[in-house]
Formats: sequence, C-alpha cells, structure tokens
Amino acid sequence: MAEKLMKFSEAVKRFDPVIGLETHVELCTNTKLFCPAHIEFGGEPNTQLTPVSLGLPGSLPVINETAVDFAIKLGLALHCEIAEWSQFARKNYFYPDMPRDYQISQYDKPTNGNGYLDVELDDGSIFRVPIERAHIEDDAGKNTHVGGADGRIEGADHSLVDYNRAGVPLIEIVTKPIEGAGERAAEIAGAYMRTLRDIVRALGISHARMEQGNMRADVNVSLRNKPTDPLGTRSETKNVNSFRGIEKTIVYEIRRQAALLSDGGEVLQETRHWDEASQTTAGGRLKTDADDYRYFPDPDLVMLHITKEHIERIAKDIPEMPRERRNRLQGEWKFSDLEMRDVINADALDLIEDTVKAGATASGAKKWWLGELSREANAKGVSLEELPITPADVAEVEKLIASGKLNDKLAKKTVSGVLAGEGTPDEVVKKHGYEVVQDTGALEAAVDKAFADNPDIVEKLKSGNMKPMGAIIGAVMRATKGQADAKAVSGLVMKKLH
Repeated sequence: MAEKLMKFSEAVKRFDPVIGLETHVELCTNTKLFCPAHIEFGGEPNTQLTPVSLGLPGSLPVINETAVDFAIKLGLALHCEIAEWSQFARKNYFYPDMPRDYQISQYDKPTNGNGYLDVELDDGSIFRVPIERAHIEDDAGKNTHVGGADGRIEGADHSLVDYNRAGVPLIEIVTKPIEGAGERAAEIAGAYMRTLRDIVRALGISHARMEQGNMRADVNVSLRNKPTDPLGTRSETKNVNSFRGIEKTIVYEIRRQAALLSDGGEVLQETRHWDEASQTTAGGRLKTDADDYRYFPDPDLVMLHITKEHIERIAKDIPEMPRERRNRLQGEWKFSDLEMRDVINADALDLIEDTVKAGATASGAKKWWLGELSREANAKGVSLEELPITPADVAEVEKLIASGKLNDKLAKKTVSGVLAGEGTPDEVVKKHGYEVVQDTGALEAAVDKAFADNPDIVEKLKSGNMKPMGAIIGAVMRATKGQADAKAVSGLVMKKLH
C-alpha cells in the first residue's frame, strides 16, 4: 500500500529536517585490507580469496599499509584530526556475506575525527558539513537474490554469495547531524557527495564509481518541530548508490515522515531501502544501536601508531583539491560561472581537461562533451566516460575541423562512426571518404549547376536580395553529399554573382 506523503514545501515549513550521511568509499588498493588477495572489479565470483578473507580458523589479519596512508590522505583533505593511536574492533553480527560473522572496523578510536567539508551549492553559496569521523574498515561480500521480482530477498527462490568483495578496504565517512539545511537538504547532500567523490578521485585513493559500488551512502533523515528541539527519530536508507537517488531519498523521507507525524504517528528507527523503479523507500529492519553489535578490540591486531612525521610526509603529496582546480581551470578556459556549473553537473570536467591536454580548445571540447556526446550518453543511459570515445578522439576531430578537412556535419558523422566502433576519427574519415571537398573545380561545377537549376533565385541574388542564398548553398551541399565547406561555397557564389 502506498504511504501517505505531505507536499515537500509544506513539510519543510512545518518541520525542521536534519540529515546525516554515512558514506562508504572503497579504496583502490591492489590487495585487501588484511590479506594479499588481489582486488579486481567484475572478476569471476569467489576467485579473489585467501583464508583470511574467508575467515578460516587459524588465519591472522595483517594491516595493509597503503590503505592506512589513503585514510590519512582523506583525513587531511577533510580537515580531520589524525589520531596518533587508533584501534580496530570487531563489529559482531551475522549476515551471509560476512564470512567471519564479524566486521573489522574502528569504533571508539578511529584514525580520523572531528573534521568538515565546505561544499558549493548551485547559487555559489558555501555550506559547511561537519564530519564526525572517517574510519577504516573492511567490506562485506555480495549477495545476489535469484527468482524475486526486483532482486531483493523477498520472494527470491535462492541466494548466491560472492566473497570477492569481502575484505576490500573501505573508509566510512560519517557526518555529524547536518542542521540548518531546511528546504535545501537534498541539494546540500548531493553537493556534499559530489564534492567527496571529486576529492577521493583527486587524491587517487578510490575510483568512486557509484554504479560499481565503489562509493555508496546510508542516508539518515529525521524531523523535529523547530531547530531548538531535540533531534527526532531517524530513518536510515541503506546503500544508495547514485547522487540523484540520495537527493530523492531525502525528499521522499521528509515527505513521508512529515505526513506520519502530522497524523499523530511515530517514526520508527529503522533501516529502509530506496527503490529506483517506484521512487520510494521501503522499510527494512528495526535499526540496532552500537551496543547490539558488541564491539570489542580485535585481539589479532595491535593498535595503529601514526607519527607526526609520517603525517607530514603524506601531507606533502596532497594534490590540488577539486574546488581550487575548478577555479583555476575556469580562469584558464575563460568559462562563465554558468558554463562551469554545466560542466560540473554533466560530470565532464576531467573529460574536457583531458581533451584540452590532447590539443583541443576548451570551447571545442565543451561543445562536444556537453552537446552531441551528452545526448548520446543520455540516450544509452550511461555516463559520459562510459561512451566508447576518448578525449584524444574528440581532440582529433577538433583538429580535423580546424584544418578544414571536416565541416560540422562530417564531424558529427565521424564521431558517430567512432561511437559505433569503426576506429579512430582518422580511420572513420578514410573509411567513408568524409573529407571536405577541396577540389575547386568540382565546387565550381556544383555551383554552376545550382545556378542553372535555380535561375529565379540567381536573379534575386543579382538584384541584391540575399535571403535565398541558403537555397543555392543547400543545392551545392546536396550535390557534394554534405562534403563542401559552406564558407567556401558562399565565397564562390558571391564571386560568380559579381
């Protein structure tokens, strides 16, 4: 049965929303957090395993130093306090994809704590999101439920477990309650997640591909009557793996909880799941508190000691952060604020930068990635970077246009050929003979024929009426199968008229 919802505008007038995000970022180390098992996305199920990642008796964990350094990098970028001593604990619960029946995580002594992240909103304003902690832990495996209607366990005939992901290193970034967001709660959450994604990519610690599960978030939402009241009971929507899904989850939960509270109902402290198909959340299980996980220090792992000297060495390797990089590129490319916002919203910044590095102009690169290629990606339901065309390909097309070998129409055909897997732009041009007609004699013959076929239009042009010029140029373009340069044709027509 559909749940009752309140209009969003009314909900945020009557209640004060408070949100929180628990973001899991999968680190791009070569091996797992506590064992040398290789990590590779999309590998054959249950092939990336060791006795440690399977939790077999007698196996002992050994910490991955690279994962710790990655955590320190992120802590510095999030303005966190890096603990000199941190500790791993066992988080006990049973679930089929957790082979040890407990997760190794950090509880009361995390590596990173008490930080913040400033995020830029659509109108250019800055909102500071407080960070409670960014701790290290290992991931669970993956369950696949077979036979159900929507891939969930309800109604499934059986379930399959793949332990390849079990033991992959994660950093979980937990915000403090985000207060004062009001009607912009969803926008703030989306901006925070995109900024966080950009940071971990810039640091080189994660691929942050949400569609591959490299980055996902648990979304907490609660309502209270006014900002001075205690925090309300929160729902926690688990493992939302798209920016839009996170934003829509927040809007839906605010509307759902507002309707429930206004009718005198009670919000349950529970986990929920976002259903992309129905654009709704659905109840899962009652949410447990920390005590129910029976945390205790892992007896197989000593405390982690991070010296100030080690932190200083890592700090020297911190690259340019995303906002500073965006500001620099915007100045170099001479893009307006609106143009740069369009680039960011299209997730095309890296692609455009790489295209410019390959020899294209910034305006030309933007034209392709935000125009023809963006339409292609939307039509196929994929991201821009998933299209079978590289920044080098786009730069090559731009060079062919600049050299006069291609016009806009032929360039679009060339790009379509690349997308179809016909090779590089140069190979596509040669295969189809797409080059602009350079033979002056052939162009003159085409113009002469257009004059002969359209004597009435020619008379108008000779009398000074230039409006029908397009008809002559169009006739020439048809005669040359679109391979004439319109500017050259126009010049030739004018020369013959006079």
